[in-house]
Amino acid sequence: MLCSTLGLAAADGEDSYQTRCALCHGGDGAGTDRAVSIIPTLQTSATARLAAIITEGVSSKGMPAVAMPADELGPLVAYLKTLAAAASPGARDPRAPQPRTGSLSLVGGGALSGTILNESGFDAQIRTEDGGLHFLRRAGNAYREDTIEPFVDWSSYNGSATSNRHSPIDQIDRNNVDQLTTEWFFPIHDMRMVEGTPVVIAGVMYVTAANQVYALDAATGREIWRYSQPRTEGLVGDPAIGLNRGVAVREDLLFTVTDHAHVIALDRFTGELVWDAEMADYRDHYGAVAAPLVVDDLVIAGISAGDTGLRGFLDAYHAATGERAWRFWTIPAPGEPGSETWGDPDVLRRGCGATWLTGSYDAELDLLYWPTGNPCPDLNGERRPGDNLYTNSVVALTPRTGALEWYFQFTPHDTHDWDAQEPLLLIDEEFQGRPRKLLIQGNRNGFFYVLDRTNGQFLLGEPFVNQTWAAGMDDSGRPIVLPGSDPTDAGSDVCPAIRGATNWWATSYHPGTKLFYLLAHESCMTYTKNDRDWQRGRSWLGGSVRLADGSPNQKFIRALDIQTGRTVWSYAQTGKAQTYSGVLSTDG
Repeated sequence: MLCSTLGLAAADGEDSYQTRCALCHGGDGAGTDRAVSIIPTLQTSATARLAAIITEGVSSKGMPAVAMPADELGPLVAYLKTLAAAASPGARDPRAPQPRTGSLSLVGGGALSGTILNESGFDAQIRTEDGGLHFLRRAGNAYREDTIEPFVDWSSYNGSATSNRHSPIDQIDRNNVDQLTTEWFFPIHDMRMVEGTPVVIAGVMYVTAANQVYALDAATGREIWRYSQPRTEGLVGDPAIGLNRGVAVREDLLFTVTDHAHVIALDRFTGELVWDAEMADYRDHYGAVAAPLVVDDLVIAGISAGDTGLRGFLDAYHAATGERAWRFWTIPAPGEPGSETWGDPDVLRRGCGATWLTGSYDAELDLLYWPTGNPCPDLNGERRPGDNLYTNSVVALTPRTGALEWYFQFTPHDTHDWDAQEPLLLIDEEFQGRPRKLLIQGNRNGFFYVLDRTNGQFLLGEPFVNQTWAAGMDDSGRPIVLPGSDPTDAGSDVCPAIRGATNWWATSYHPGTKLFYLLAHESCMTYTKNDRDWQRGRSWLGGSVRLADGSPNQKFIRALDIQTGRTVWSYAQTGKAQTYSGVLSTDG
């Protein structure tokens, strides 16, 4: 991997690299006739692994062990990581497209000239000088331009700002759905799971993984461009797993978040970085996984790692520059409204309330709706005796300023980690005899909610799974909590499970059937509390959980009547309850 020359005294990382390594691996790490590029290894290897490669060698590849003092090794490894970050996509992965300037001949005469983004024996993608993107299919020695008709863009994480994953397309129906087959697949390197929803605009599909964005020809899966940066070491919580749920698009810019809580903007035609804004220092437990939401010229983004003792917030950035426009803190500061609902000030400042799922927007009302996460410590509420605002809530904000218009708290004083991070669907429908602007949600706490989204008025709350913690709701929508449902030292059995009766999984409302569809989880757990205090680098659960004895553990696709909350039908999934896919309804 790394090539040694004569030993030298401790120096900064760049000097060490140039004198010890560059002879074989080149000044930029891209390789020479003596050794291959080390960029892919630098991109995917942790610093400890790189240090081991240097000091232990890789004899099977001709890499000798290098005796190196620690005060030289550390800076060298840090410098190697900067080489990986600065490398082009093609250097990081030889499979990446290698754009070139050229012309492609067309069937029937003529040619297209510009930047050939990718080319194979079957197809090509070219961007012409006028900025147009053309998708070509090979026909003999020339190409023909391909069109797909009809098509409908999926232009944001949920398909629209209303978060309702219902598509008006009717091409797929019950008569032909069994004929669907795999058209293509695209492998994403070094990712054990992909939780994002692709965005498709004018034939280009944008797919993400942690710190990676790929632009694909939606019809063939051929890669057009990619953007990537190394994964961040030292993260805590869900960002450390390696998750990213998608992108947002405005005009020629594409926006996403990184694992270490940055918002970045890319040129959506080339993948080049336009701006990079840090939301918070990842060393304070902050990360990010959710797809941003674009509202006019603002990019709205939330943070994750909401079980680790951070202070939650939601940010808005100017799309053109990356300058922050406003911040809404989901955990109030001491003395601010809502701080009286916490008790211990040391808990207040680490109260969590993360914002790790994409929100919704009503353009007519000009209101932004965002779900918030659980309080910390998750399972022990003794040091936070009040309602713990604004956790487990939906907050309605003025998008231009971030000012709070109203909020509704689904689970006050949560002690089971039942975030409100489930999709907030905005629908206009008749309810209880008159037209209303509604917000509907299947919540992790096991209840289906209907709210008036103009003012947050509670209209309906009914269980859609077996739940044992609440006797129901009062007229304001506050749960009537049953005795004995909080975690104890010995453990208490409560339904639903910590994963929730549902979770961030996509939901939909069909305006034709008048039904709400979701993935429901029937399960119960034994919840145990403890008194462990916050520690840097660790989650702050304040307890533990296990599947309760005799508990079911199964998922169902369910259809609910929004007028009553009644389950109209339920379809059981087979096997273990490990799927995280949501639902999509169509007009077919």
